[in-house]
Amino acid sequence: MEFLPTLWFILIAVLWIGYLVLDGFDLGVGMLLKGWAKNESQRRVLLNTIGPVWDGNEVWLVTAAGATFAAFPHWYASMFAGLYIPLTIALLALILRAVSIEYRGKSHSQRARNIWDWCMAGGSFFAAFAIGAMLALTSTGLPLDEYGDRVGGPFAWFNGWAVIGGLSVVGVSLAMGWAFLSLKTLGAPREAGNHHLRRYLPIYLLPAAIWVIGVVLRYPKVASGGMVVLAAAGMIISWFASRQRKEGLTFTGMVIFVALGVGAIFTSMYPNVLPSTIDAAYNLTVTSSSSSDYTLTIMAIVTAIFLPIVLAYSAWSYWMFRKRLGEQHIPESAVVTPV
Repeated sequence: MEFLPTLWFILIAVLWIGYLVLDGFDLGVGMLLKGWAKNESQRRVLLNTIGPVWDGNEVWLVTAAGATFAAFPHWYASMFAGLYIPLTIALLALILRAVSIEYRGKSHSQRARNIWDWCMAGGSFFAAFAIGAMLALTSTGLPLDEYGDRVGGPFAWFNGWAVIGGLSVVGVSLAMGWAFLSLKTLGAPREAGNHHLRRYLPIYLLPAAIWVIGVVLRYPKVASGGMVVLAAAGMIISWFASRQRKEGLTFTGMVIFVALGVGAIFTSMYPNVLPSTIDAAYNLTVTSSSSSDYTLTIMAIVTAIFLPIVLAYSAWSYWMFRKRLGEQHIPESAVVTPV
């Protein structure tokens, strides 16, 4: 296989890992806004933990989609044309989520804030589910013909793998959300995070484990099998660390699980980027779907210049807002609002 298409396949895998780790935890926190928080001060704590970083985290999704479009236009065209329904759901959910974060703070009644809270929780859930469904179908295949076009009606994509993928990202997001809250908050959110991870972490991650193992068994490779073992080790580390209230290690174990789980999926798929469930001869591969070497070279140069800058700025943002938050940090004027 050619070097540049393979390099960009790896970079896109890294971008998806970054997105699922970073936006994963704030999607989880968004779901917990109605799934756990019982009062206004708790909701404000949850929102304030992700307030400085949530929009920066979503850049990873935009970059992953943009890199796919530029590096593998045929992959991008076949994937999004075949999955335009879950893509539309994901985009609308992300828009609703972003609008709810901005408009909630401008609302002067508890009723309006409650509506925006539901929009935040619902948008986070449906965005996570739709993105997970698309990623799962990208790894397990779509009914594509020899031209890369989807065969069948608008719901030909919907199957068990779509459901498993959707539940995988929802479960991982909730687990990451709890791990982030246990690491970033004081009081009730911290205690709840430790409690839920201690009791339910394997349940949260079960759909993701099924997805990863299913792909690796379908396209077995030694490297991907080793990644699965290390991903399982990350989950075990995270689970035991949560029992000992080692919150930093708990979050690190979750990152290991996600990074190596996604790495195992991409390693197993290679050299395919989008398998066809009709005939393996119709599979899209890194070479058949990639742009020219000139395009990939220019992209690699631009990435080498700007990616370190983006990573440095992101690291600086997290460092600046590293301190824990609690209900005692929420001013009373922000909690008591007119009806």
